[in-house]
Amino acid sequence: MGIRTGQQFLDKLDSMRPHLVIDGEVVSENLTEHPAFRGLAHTYAKLFDMQHDPQFRDRLTYPSPTTGEPVNASFLVPRSKEDLARRRDAMSVWAEYSNGFLGRTGDYMNSALTALSAAKKFFARADPAFGERIEAYYEMARENDLLATHTLIPPQANRSVSGSEQLGGQLAARVVEERDDGVVIRGARMLATIAPIADELLVFPSTVLRGAPEDAPYSFAFAIQNDAPGLRYLCRTGLHHGGSHHDEPLASRFEEVDAVVVFDDVFVPDERLFMLGHPQLCNQWYSETGAAALMTHQVVTRTVAKSEFFLGLASEIAAAIGIDGFQHIQEDLAELVRNVEIGKALAVASEAQAQLSDDDVMLPHWPTLNAARNWYPKASQRYPEIIRKFCASGLMALPGEADLDVAREDIEQYLQGKSLTGPERIRLFKLAYDASISGFAGRQALYEYFFFGDPVRMASALVNSYDREPLRARVRELLHRED
Repeated sequence: MGIRTGQQFLDKLDSMRPHLVIDGEVVSENLTEHPAFRGLAHTYAKLFDMQHDPQFRDRLTYPSPTTGEPVNASFLVPRSKEDLARRRDAMSVWAEYSNGFLGRTGDYMNSALTALSAAKKFFARADPAFGERIEAYYEMARENDLLATHTLIPPQANRSVSGSEQLGGQLAARVVEERDDGVVIRGARMLATIAPIADELLVFPSTVLRGAPEDAPYSFAFAIQNDAPGLRYLCRTGLHHGGSHHDEPLASRFEEVDAVVVFDDVFVPDERLFMLGHPQLCNQWYSETGAAALMTHQVVTRTVAKSEFFLGLASEIAAAIGIDGFQHIQEDLAELVRNVEIGKALAVASEAQAQLSDDDVMLPHWPTLNAARNWYPKASQRYPEIIRKFCASGLMALPGEADLDVAREDIEQYLQGKSLTGPERIRLFKLAYDASISGFAGRQALYEYFFFGDPVRMASALVNSYDREPLRARVRELLHRED
């Protein structure tokens, strides 16, 4: 089949029957027209359509190795540094369309599947059948252009104990029955972003398992259809409040609903089971397969686009109200410029230092990507702060789009900017509002800060994984140098 159109994506979504709980309602059909999901579904449909657009098609797709039909370039297994650059160019198309505000575009989980499909030696340490299954699943996802999300960690009940110990072991998703043809899963996980509009849910290892016997039921990896029997989603309240693209320009397009996943005795057939048992291999799932490297490569590409957006937005605001000549404003703009260029440099550096894995996959340099994923979550917290500083009380002096029909003269007269008419300035500041102080903006800041986990734990992991001994040796050599 190859790449889907947006309409094919929407038709498939309407044919599914997931169990979604949101705002006191259970939703299972006509998702593409439901107020909570319509805007997001149609935005993702646009991404699928871009694959067919002559302007983007050659960048977003490559010929399937099995059919020759165009498939999404995020499924390209990189064998060279040129392939990595090719993947980044493709991923930048969608990232720039959403300005980095879509954190779960298909290329994110596609990148994980691409790395896993080639990690034969890793899976052979458990059972070669697992590697064969995930390769077959990867090919199915590639040829059918499926949109997958994933779910990560146990719900927050009692973080002072491990996931397997919370509520006596009855909280986290776990294997409760092993059958000849598959396993049964019971429990819960969070946090499945875009779950309501996804085709598939990937349930991969996340939290570190101790390897004790009681961890065995929590050691697994599998894929399941989004409307599988027994699968329920508890969705958070939406952050798009029904406003137009004028009044809620980001939330109306890019609000990705997050959800807690409940597994009520969900059956997973063997062909969709990619790991069972083997806690230590589950702990190495991302690092030893290259999945973390390809996924982070996608994230850095996306966050560069987001940094560029905030630089562009801040620059537009500064010019619109005549503050761009002030030095304290230029200092903040310089910070945004630095972050754009740091992000670009980290992406390119990771490709320049890439090396072939044991499975002949060209993986971007992990220490560089690890530095990027430790740097950006904190750097990005400044972005909405800078926008709030530039706009100041102007963010609160914002009539809505409907007010233009009844108060246009006043808006033209009293709300104009240095280089914009009143209506133009209102539209720009509505965008600034949605990027800096709205509920949508708050969720974005939280999402980026914890994207890869607790930044403190990530910092510890960075320090412990970075080889500092050669640098310490240089210091010791200098201390003992006699000439």
